[in-house]
Amino acid sequence: MKILVIWRLLTVGGVNAGWRNRAIYFKKYGITTDFLYSKDLGGMHMIQDIATVYLTNDKKKIKRILTENHYDVIIVVDTSKAYQWLEEANYSGPIVVEARTPEIVKLHRNLKGVEKNKPYTFVVPSEYQKRVLSILINQETPIEVIHNGIDPSLFRPIEITSKSDPLLPPDKKIVAYIGRLDVRKNWRLMLKIAKVVSKEREDIQFWVIGGAKSVERDLFEAEWKRLDLTDIVKWYPVIPYHEMPEIYSKVRQSGGCTLATTLAESFGNTFIEAMACGVPVVAPNVSSIPEIVEHGKTGYLFRENHVRGAVEQIYKIVDHPENYQSLSTLSTERVENMFQLSHCAERYIEILKEVKRADEK
Repeated sequence: MKILVIWRLLTVGGVNAGWRNRAIYFKKYGITTDFLYSKDLGGMHMIQDIATVYLTNDKKKIKRILTENHYDVIIVVDTSKAYQWLEEANYSGPIVVEARTPEIVKLHRNLKGVEKNKPYTFVVPSEYQKRVLSILINQETPIEVIHNGIDPSLFRPIEITSKSDPLLPPDKKIVAYIGRLDVRKNWRLMLKIAKVVSKEREDIQFWVIGGAKSVERDLFEAEWKRLDLTDIVKWYPVIPYHEMPEIYSKVRQSGGCTLATTLAESFGNTFIEAMACGVPVVAPNVSSIPEIVEHGKTGYLFRENHVRGAVEQIYKIVDHPENYQSLSTLSTERVENMFQLSHCAERYIEILKEVKRADEK
């Protein structure tokens, strides 16, 4: 079987991390995965070594890709232009639509034109996202919840022996913010939290991982400096995906945690990556996050946009080393039980086979 995944943005983020893992797993079952993106935002290194990647906005090239490769199934991820491309290429094969955008207004825009190419099914990564999508679509089309899966051979607790950056400072607990620097990820709240901590503690350091090509990179840098946080908040704009298990393991070794301040998530790959490496998560109690992070077991949740609440949850982790091992163990166990790549990818393979059989009838 040969499939094509169409998405606009080649980012260093959860969608592409999830698809990288799936493509590797699919290959074991004779499924070849190609990718078509419109814009590279720093994620090419995540995909190029495991699949054929097309990066273009040229309609003629896109039409040639769609007509000459004879795909068995095409998967469209939050890309409204794709429906026009498929129509212009006279593509008549089956379509699966992945709806990943958690904001309903943006999701509605991303689905524009989907009615012209009736999909076999919709795929979403969480029950929360299923509820959001169900508001917008014809209920006759099924919605399948398939979590992002994680490769346990890559993301696991490891002992740190290298002296590569970022270096663990002595006697400091690390709180890592991982991801884009934009409005939805809510980096401004993260800096407010760091400012409070800087006034109260000297044993905590924040790491900001990522953001090299984020839309608000310059705004973040200006605010980071304006708040005089360059000592307590260290910024590492580019960390290759394959080095992330080492980052998480450094956080775990310090007795720290990851911190999310996002306004909404349809899933959140960094949560399961951290947990797989034995790192507790502190995150807002919004959207899909309570489906992933168990409050008091694999981390702690705080009320949305509540600075003091977030600070107190961080302190619960870093000030109670006697509970840390329990949090760490329960985190890895939850990933093993719910978010193993084999569990999540197997169901996707079943759907692809169902789609192909239906199309051949």
